[in-house]
Amino acid sequence: MSTGEQPTGSGVPRLRLDELLDELQVRIDEVRGTRDRLNGLLEAVMSVGRELDLPQVLRGIVEAAVVLVDAEYGALGVIGNDRKLAEFLPVGISDDLRARIGDLPSGHGILGELIRHPEPLRLSELSEHPASYGFPDHHPPMHSFLGVPIRVREDVFGNLYLTEKRGGAEFDAEDEAVLSTLAVAAGIAIENARLFEEVRLRERWLEASSDITSALLSGAAEGEVLEGMLERAKDITGADMGVFYLLGSAGELRGSLALGEGAEAHRGIVLPSTRGTLAEAALAGNGLITVPDVAADERVTVQPERWTGFGPAVAVTVGTKERLSGVLMLARRHGRPAFATTEVAALPGFAGQAALALELADRRRDTEQMSLLEDHDRIARDLHDLAIQRLFATGMTLQSAQRFVDHPQASERLARAVDDLDATIKIIRSTIFGLRDHEVPGQVSKLRSRLVQAMDEAAAALGFAPALRMEGLIDTDVPSAVADEALAVVGEALTNVARHAEATQAEVSISAAAGTLTITVADNGVGLPEGGRRGGLRNLAERAKRLGGRMDVAARGDGEPGTRLQWKVPLVPPPQ
Repeated sequence: MSTGEQPTGSGVPRLRLDELLDELQVRIDEVRGTRDRLNGLLEAVMSVGRELDLPQVLRGIVEAAVVLVDAEYGALGVIGNDRKLAEFLPVGISDDLRARIGDLPSGHGILGELIRHPEPLRLSELSEHPASYGFPDHHPPMHSFLGVPIRVREDVFGNLYLTEKRGGAEFDAEDEAVLSTLAVAAGIAIENARLFEEVRLRERWLEASSDITSALLSGAAEGEVLEGMLERAKDITGADMGVFYLLGSAGELRGSLALGEGAEAHRGIVLPSTRGTLAEAALAGNGLITVPDVAADERVTVQPERWTGFGPAVAVTVGTKERLSGVLMLARRHGRPAFATTEVAALPGFAGQAALALELADRRRDTEQMSLLEDHDRIARDLHDLAIQRLFATGMTLQSAQRFVDHPQASERLARAVDDLDATIKIIRSTIFGLRDHEVPGQVSKLRSRLVQAMDEAAAALGFAPALRMEGLIDTDVPSAVADEALAVVGEALTNVARHAEATQAEVSISAAAGTLTITVADNGVGLPEGGRRGGLRNLAERAKRLGGRMDVAARGDGEPGTRLQWKVPLVPPPQ
């Protein structure tokens, strides 16, 4: 045997050694793969646990699941109160493809199987399962399937769905174990995100309530504050539209505010009652109701077309049973998810805080009104007890001094001064009547205040402020029909002065005495044109005649330029 020859059979041990080395390498690769998968699982658990924003948490769970089990497609379905899929978050399908596929699944077929039976489900071929009924058009082909439920405490929150394991392989028991472990971590992360979201929502509701209370108590207009309340509630709940119905003391709808999509159809609604509206359902539902589809709700029978295109809605009363201010309603477009309990849990408290702020604002306004009226009374007493008495005493002194004056012009001037003091006393007394005549909120304004307003309006056309004198109990003795006519006469007479008289002064005097209302309008203008009355005065004469009175127009007299119009009617108009 030569030295270069190998012993017979020496290749067998080397072959066995190679096999052992190859098997060891496989085991090492398996251990390494298991270690890498465990590291990936740990990283995925840590990743979903760090996020507190719920939409981001859900998206992170699906993306981690797809990587861990090497799937091409994944999705997370959130189960709603109706045991159907309220949300569906797919991964691996482009936005264009999703648009071509159409509506997202609601929870039928294989997806519904996990809802009905919340246990892990692993399939090598989707189409062979009895619950499978195919895919919609444009849907990518899917064969292998792995699904596991996600539980938050004892409740099933949703399901993880994975399809098409890469390389054409099937999902195995290890994939199921990894995904089930991720589902447990996902449940904890979802609960943490939910708690964080609830705290954040409560903070936003509290901040909104505080802002509304501050605005109302600082004197902001009530309508402006109500619109702000509506905007904040719509923003916090993610609603597409918000409506606030204003309720009257008898339960009638006396108006409405609306913001958002389709708000035009809900603004300014006035109805004799809430019957057939969503407000009636809220009033009957102990303050808060949620509606899955407001457009199809049988309780909404009054103008239901206003809700066309809307689906989920929530309504809450603002106020107490003793004093209801209104009903706040929020709605989302059809197809959007329903309002979750956590989203609207703080809404009754927010509405109650708003109602309290409205009541406090009303009380504050009442207090301010009472304070103002008390000031009016005090001023009236001071005018009566101080100013009138002093003016009267001054007039008496001038009258007594008049007989000691021999010069005719000086005596005439004293007489004019006494007359002016008498006129001033009458004006002050008229002012006192106005200060002490407190109007009742909700009633038509008294004639005195309406005349003052008419003077202010006429000043713009005249170019100067006309003088106004009022005598007698014109607010109590003048019937409302006569008061309306009187106000129209004053307005038309001052309009004629502004158009034709070229005056720089005008004075209106109105007196209610001896059963007669007398209105006198005098100016220092160019006087009546030659040839008779102006055509514009005919209406004033007809008004007086219709009430059983008369009107006279003449030059002012006493050597002074201008015109004097006198309009007299009985305080009790004749029967028609």
